[in-house]
Order: sequence, then structure tokens, then C-alpha cells
Amino acid sequence: MSYLVPSEFVTKMVDAGESKIFMSTRDTVIRAYMAGAILALAAAFAVTVTVQTGVPILGAVLFPVGFCMLYLLGFDLLTGVFVLTPLALIDRRPGVDLNGILRNWGLVFIGNFAGAFTVAVMMAIVCTYGFSTPPDKVGTVIGHIGEGRTLGYAEHGAAGMLTLFIRGMLCNWMVSTGVVGAMICTSVSGKVIAMWMPIMLFFAMTFEHSIVNMFLFPSGLLLGAKFSLMDYLIWNEIPTVIGNLVGGLAFTGLTLYTTHVKTAPKRGQGIVDRRASRARALDAADAA
Repeated sequence: MSYLVPSEFVTKMVDAGESKIFMSTRDTVIRAYMAGAILALAAAFAVTVTVQTGVPILGAVLFPVGFCMLYLLGFDLLTGVFVLTPLALIDRRPGVDLNGILRNWGLVFIGNFAGAFTVAVMMAIVCTYGFSTPPDKVGTVIGHIGEGRTLGYAEHGAAGMLTLFIRGMLCNWMVSTGVVGAMICTSVSGKVIAMWMPIMLFFAMTFEHSIVNMFLFPSGLLLGAKFSLMDYLIWNEIPTVIGNLVGGLAFTGLTLYTTHVKTAPKRGQGIVDRRASRARALDAADAA
């Protein structure tokens, strides 16, 4: 498993952020859709394993399989682009501006939600035999998760909101570490191991991940859970998204960039030639 030192993979982080900003609308949405769908399936898988075995840690151990799949296939999560795209702006890459970053975040959010919602509908059908029976054990547990992670926070008011925000921060600190961890290795096995550890940690600690919640809460509503759409938005999704942004960018992206950028390879000397990377990204954008 070949290892890259931080001064080398910091350049890869910025290159990746730049390429995502210039990616075409079609490709961005499709990749985000697939990422949301695969992560939702992984969440459903983890819940199913927990219900079948009665051992929650086993579900957490197996959940990262979805994250590894989507990353190796080149799909994008909102939690990942939160970390990478701002670095291209901070690094003053030509043509990168705030509008481009916000455009990328918006498209990835839409794609992630659409993919996760698609799987939520499918799982609701599976858990109820096409809505002809009450939810099975897995569907019931998913509904209870939705209630606990909305109404449970709401019961504590401001303290609950603060707890939700902190859990979102801690979540993307780990998830973004997984994203960056995959860049420190050049072999598939190394990438998988580097991603697996922090993703397992966040899921086992029940931190709040915005895309996982895009699956859990809509499916919970479809399965008859006792909370509303506004409960979901106010007492989970919005604070979680903000926490994910702050946690990933502050604790992973900026810490690595600011402490290693001075020793990182200069333009044209990096692992990926920056000018060639930008040219390919612009060509793709023009083609779209």
C-alpha cells in the first residue's frame, strides 16, 4: 500500500476541489444521485444487520462498504465537496469563485437527496409489501430512528439544537477524514482501509450525516413515523448540514491545507498537473 505524505496529497485535495467546480451540470447531478442512493442502501443494510443480529456495532462495522463503493466509483457526497471545493478558492485557482462553489454544492445536494429519496421509497415498498401491510421489523426501526432524531432533539430546545449541530460537526470531521484518507494511498486496499476506519467510527457513535438522514427521515415518514416534514428540516437536516460544513472544512480541509501547503508541490510539479486538470474540466464543462 503506497503512502503519500500530507504535503503530496494536499495538492490532490485542491486539484479534486477544482475539478468538481468545473464539472458539467449533468455529470455533477448524476454522480451525486448515485452517491446518495448507494449511501442510502448502505444505511438500510446497516439497519437490517442490526435488526437481524441485535448487535448495533456490527451494523456500524459493515456500513462503510457503501462509502467505499461510491468513492471508488467517483461519485460525490455533499459532505465531501464541503471540504474540497473551498480549498480551490483559497488556493486561488484561476476561474474558481464563490458562485462556482455554491453552484456545485447546490447541484450535489439536489442529486444526493434525489438518490436517497429514491431508495427511501423503494425500501418503504419492500418493508410493507407495496404499502399493503404494516412495516416489518426493519421498517419499524427506521421509523423510530426518525422520531428519536427529530422529536428527541426538539424536546431539549436550544440544548437539543446545539447537540445536533455538534454531532453534525463530529460526523463530517470523520467522513471528510475518510475522503482525504483515500487520497493518501495509491492501492485499492489501502484506500478502503483508510476510508473504513473513520466512517465506521461516525456511524457507531450515531453522529449526524446529512445524506444518511436524507434516507432515514423520508423513509420514516413513508413508514408512518410520528414526526412531520418541518420537524425533519428544523430539528435535523438544516442544523446537520451546517454542522457537516463546519466540521469537515474546519477540522479536516483547512487544518491539512494551512499546515502543509507551504511544502506541497508547486503548480505544474504536483501529482496531477493542475493546468491539464483544469483544461480537462473546462472541456467537459463546454461539452455540456
